[in-house]
Amino acid sequence: MSKKVIRTKLAPAPVGPYNQAIATSGEMLFIAGQIPLDPQSGNIVGESDITAQTKQVMTNIEAILTEAGTNWDNVVKTSVFLSDLANFASMNQVYAQYFAEDTAPARACVEVSRLPKDVLVEIECIAVIS
Repeated sequence: MSKKVIRTKLAPAPVGPYNQAIATSGEMLFIAGQIPLDPQSGNIVGESDITAQTKQVMTNIEAILTEAGTNWDNVVKTSVFLSDLANFASMNQVYAQYFAEDTAPARACVEVSRLPKDVLVEIECIAVIS
């Protein structure tokens, strides 16, 4: 797999652990939006704790990446959905632990009116399988 970070001074610089764009080649993996469900019990993790919920979402994504034969380094795009943008900084602190800033994927983050099971965060991503 090849992965190239695209940066231009003619567009706004990233303000977090993401890049403007990623160019890639290889087999694509599209991971459906993950919410903070414990895979064993099916229960929501961290009822009203954005940090705990984000950690569980990232754990769920990591399990899918591993099963597909890839890893965080090969994630090229994420979409983050928050029920309240006031939770952005806390979510971003956890999120940043999974990506090196210079090679982080492209990302969108939006506030939505409601998420499944009334969770605080849902994240989907696109990765490449080498």
